[in-house]
Amino acid sequence: MGKSSILKSIKENKPTLISLPEIDINSFEEAINLLETFKKNVESVGGSIKELGQIQDLDLEIKNRYPNAKRIFSQISESVLGNVQISEQTKPHDLENLDLAILKGEFGVAENGAIWISDAQFSIRILPFITNDLALILQKKDLCLHMHDAYKIIANRTRTFGLFISGPSKTADIEQCLVIGAQGAMSLTIFLV
Repeated sequence: MGKSSILKSIKENKPTLISLPEIDINSFEEAINLLETFKKNVESVGGSIKELGQIQDLDLEIKNRYPNAKRIFSQISESVLGNVQISEQTKPHDLENLDLAILKGEFGVAENGAIWISDAQFSIRILPFITNDLALILQKKDLCLHMHDAYKIIANRTRTFGLFISGPSKTADIEQCLVIGAQGAMSLTIFLV
């Protein structure tokens, strides 16, 4: 059977299109504590949470959490720990030995413990995946309930690269054996301010 006959057969046997269901977004409103739900869900996906009384405590807490981190990139002005410089000319291979990346999370999603980050926070897209450990700084006030709210928030953004990160990298594709750090950071800590 040739390529053209296969494509012809597919075209002739396409299923009837079904319209998407109407979803009443307001029916998803729940009276829950966003902060507590977010913290519980971050921990359930393998991340860790550290609440800070004030942002000035950040570097001390990062040093306590990551005492062996030597090569550190910090995107945030509140941390002076960064000793690796990154620009748009930095080659991804130059970051292969990066111990820790410290980035700002734009907002968090309570229902799944995910944090939205965009390339406004880092110029090399591979950064959150190539670093050994990832620290995200997030304001407690920047939480939403669920992904419906999250997509409303990012709908009006400039269409650049962004992603939701939920816990450290993990996969159980092979023989359903959980592997941490297979495609990204070995750990994720969210510092809540």
